[in-house]
Amino acid sequence: MMYGFLACRASQKATRNWLSSYNLSRSVHSLPFVTVDAEGISGSQPAKVHNLVQGKWMGSSTWNTIVDPLNGEPFIKIAEVDETGIQPFVESLSKCPKHGLHNPFKSPERYLLYGDITAKAARMLSVPKVSDFFTRLIQRVAPKSYQQALGEVQVTQKFLENFSGDQVRFLARSFAVPGNHLGQQSHGFRWPYGAVAIITPFNFPLEIPALQLMGALYMGNKPILKVDSKVCIVMEQMIRLLHHCGMPLSDVDFINSDGKTMNKLLLEANPQMTLFTGSSKVAEKLAVDLKGRIKLEDAGFDWKILGPDVNEVDYIAWVCDQDAYACSGQKCSAQSILFMHENWSATSLISKMKDLAERRKLEDLTIGPVLTLTTEAMLDHMNKLLQIPGSKLLFGGKPLEKHSIPSIYGALKPTAIYVPLEEILRVKNYELVTREIFGPFQVITEYKKDQLPLVLDALERMHAHLTAAVVSNDVLFLQEVIGKTVNGTTYAGLRARTTGAPQNHWFGPAGDPRGAGIGTPEAIKLVWSCHREVIYDFGPLPKRWEIPPST
Repeated sequence: MMYGFLACRASQKATRNWLSSYNLSRSVHSLPFVTVDAEGISGSQPAKVHNLVQGKWMGSSTWNTIVDPLNGEPFIKIAEVDETGIQPFVESLSKCPKHGLHNPFKSPERYLLYGDITAKAARMLSVPKVSDFFTRLIQRVAPKSYQQALGEVQVTQKFLENFSGDQVRFLARSFAVPGNHLGQQSHGFRWPYGAVAIITPFNFPLEIPALQLMGALYMGNKPILKVDSKVCIVMEQMIRLLHHCGMPLSDVDFINSDGKTMNKLLLEANPQMTLFTGSSKVAEKLAVDLKGRIKLEDAGFDWKILGPDVNEVDYIAWVCDQDAYACSGQKCSAQSILFMHENWSATSLISKMKDLAERRKLEDLTIGPVLTLTTEAMLDHMNKLLQIPGSKLLFGGKPLEKHSIPSIYGALKPTAIYVPLEEILRVKNYELVTREIFGPFQVITEYKKDQLPLVLDALERMHAHLTAAVVSNDVLFLQEVIGKTVNGTTYAGLRARTTGAPQNHWFGPAGDPRGAGIGTPEAIKLVWSCHREVIYDFGPLPKRWEIPPST
């Protein structure tokens, strides 16, 4: 016991000494893992992003250029792998056996290793200079307010805190069941898949890939990570941080490529499991190509229902504004449609939402570029909705002004369109109204006290079931709605929201056996491990045992 105590004290002292160098440093350039200047990246000083394979950082014969989403200036060069260059990555994954890099019977010390790596990484992200570096870097490639970008870093840091020390091996906790006779027991274990792949989108450049990557590693897998090229620089720097914290160089491969190349790599390397976060169209293609060996956290047309009890109008308006327009609406959990009970129509809710939306400005990135849709595409969708009888523009509906956002991206003021409930339910309108617009855009409708069944019918017909909010403290109303809906992450009560999921609860869809979660022990075990049963049967045999008749 005394030895363990002294070892713990020695480890804590070493960690404090290890961290002191960051606290005493004067500039971000002194951070040993950093290879870019987040605020200095420009056309004249472009950053470079490399690939990592078989433990080595590598360039490429082909460099793809990423433009600054705020001014169109080429500012990041990506070492992009094409179809002729995937073989080193295929070979790297093929070296990992199906039983993984570690499991409960093999190299169990790696559970402890990743507990230590995670603790160091959590402490590093808690250093203001380090968290500010990642926050600024996120802002450069996925423009959002400082607070929104910082929130992403803080969630990642808290996640790492949660899985420090012994928490990694606790993920592999097994169970035993008594057998039928002496010497027999069945044991259930969480088992890795071996070689796995992770594909993540642009909107959360750090949080989504970092949490999924660590979950894959904790359970003993060898992952290859591909992040959307527009934002991959963030995870490149995070992987370098993890290396500095002790992660073996060969444990993770990191690739920059287009979708076609990545698809070819997956087919040739044949990973045992792939985690995909992104569009439903790509998700469905991968599900077929990979023969179902996939977990998905795809698109979400997320809904919010305001119940009959009207309370705290200012607060509800603010949450609606945050849910629909924070990060310029580019969250898979963003509020896409608001079902408002008629009691709310007598309040100033809509006018307050309008005022809150109009205070968002490009200068502080509370509104900014949309990276997957052009301005014209969003306006075209708006005009199609306005052709529906009874629909009207509530606010927004115009391009942002006085900006230099390149035309390949969108620039739209926060927008809300009213569409009558009866029209939404018409077959000819439903697909149009429930099309997810990954930008600052929402549909608002109203229902009367006897129309809740119509609202529930609209929800039943939706295809994606990620987040939802039922804003009410009416217990019977909550029971009715929650009991007849599906969404995997549902907030209920006066303070219900659709966005802002922290690291302390499950985040993921429901209603699909391929659904992936993130952030919690249950999510990690579901996505990154499978069940293996080992039945021990040592005997002894019964006295005077004889060979029985054939059966």
